[in-house]
Amino acid sequence: MFIEASAQWVDSVGEEDLSFIKRFVLCSGSLKELAEVYGVSYPTVRLRLDRVIQKIRILEDMRVQDAYERMLRAQYADGKLETETFKRLLEAYQKQKKDSI
Repeated sequence: MFIEASAQWVDSVGEEDLSFIKRFVLCSGSLKELAEVYGVSYPTVRLRLDRVIQKIRILEDMRVQDAYERMLRAQYADGKLETETFKRLLEAYQKQKKDSI
């Protein structure tokens, strides 16, 4: 039961994020070593890790039951949506959902 609920985020993060997580684990959690593997700076790796963490938290948040809203929040966490765009889309979606009830 616990494994099923916890595995849901794995299906939603995407191959690129899973590859990053795998490399992070193989580097024993060393951001410095991971930065060397990717050939980028430590702050770049830290930012990427923070985004992955935020995305996993959103995907695991049981208060957000709606798949579309969870996807929208994950896209925002991933930096694929600007803040204002995210807010407008979320607000419009929630209004539409409320109006259809």
